[in-house]
Amino acid sequence: MTHPYKSLPDSAYWRRAVASVLPANVDPVMTVPFRISPQDRVATAGSCFAQHIARYLRNNGFNFFVTEEAHPLFARDMKEWFNYELFTARYGNIYTTRQLLQLFQRAYGRFRPMDDAWYCDDESIIDPFRPQIQPSGFTSWREYELDRSQHFAAVRRAFEELDIFVFTLGLTECWVSREDGAAYPLCPGVAGGHFDPKRHQFVNFDVNEVTADMLAFIDLLREINPASRVILTVSPVPLIATMEPQHVLVSTTYSKSVLRVAAETVVHARTNVAYFPSYEIITGSFSRGKYFGQDCRLVTEEGVSHVMRVFLKHFTNFVDETKAKVDSDLEAKKYLAEMEQIIQVMCDEEALDKH
Repeated sequence: MTHPYKSLPDSAYWRRAVASVLPANVDPVMTVPFRISPQDRVATAGSCFAQHIARYLRNNGFNFFVTEEAHPLFARDMKEWFNYELFTARYGNIYTTRQLLQLFQRAYGRFRPMDDAWYCDDESIIDPFRPQIQPSGFTSWREYELDRSQHFAAVRRAFEELDIFVFTLGLTECWVSREDGAAYPLCPGVAGGHFDPKRHQFVNFDVNEVTADMLAFIDLLREINPASRVILTVSPVPLIATMEPQHVLVSTTYSKSVLRVAAETVVHARTNVAYFPSYEIITGSFSRGKYFGQDCRLVTEEGVSHVMRVFLKHFTNFVDETKAKVDSDLEAKKYLAEMEQIIQVMCDEEALDKH
């Protein structure tokens, strides 16, 4: 008998594409709409997982685009501690599409939140939208203002000059200002500021809201950079805490499902936008859970390595060389092991469950 399933490729069958393949060789990518050349300026932003993409690109000879660099006298560990060069600019974690959209608007003077600065008891100042990028805060308003001005200039340069923008969608849960809707990366009071239920509101974005924000950002980006290309991923890292009156596992499933559907919708709505399945590679049952650490949350370097082998295979033309570096370069492995520890410090969300 003849039926449509008879002509499908192996990739369409679970047994052939997943169950019968060695876990390290599972590759869920079919085609990509464009490739990354060594000359392409690749900018990154998003949740903590986006930092992995940045360092693999850098370690394998690609042009990880950095527009906000630390002073040359900064030691490497100091650069990381002050959030330099973890992303393209020093914006810290951008967990939601609302944050991303508002970052663009703030950098171009289209939106200035009323909650402009958080003052600490020692008179230092915290940036509400980058609460952990400056250890101990800024010492004066002048320092804060100069740093933020420099930061916005770096963000504008990034958006205007990038060739490819990689964004990792992380969360749907968010705290916003009741006054003007400004979206925070962390709930006020966790890493600065003072929580006030009259001024701060919890929201959990749905598919339509996430999609609309992402589309609005891409449209704004292409107003100033028409040739820009976008790669979307979904962070596989579960929520560290949820404000919904339900189990954190249920909230995680909701959040990641919304982000995954939104990403798919955006890919079909705009040209030169690709989806890369890092989420599927890390969370897929074929790995038997070995791509997560003992806390069942942080992604192991083995998992990251699998993701980036697939990424480099499909988005670049340097498969053999980059695979060799990822698998056998001892210096790179040492650096990645160090980063596995550092990444925990550089994830804003970790502040929600310090004890």
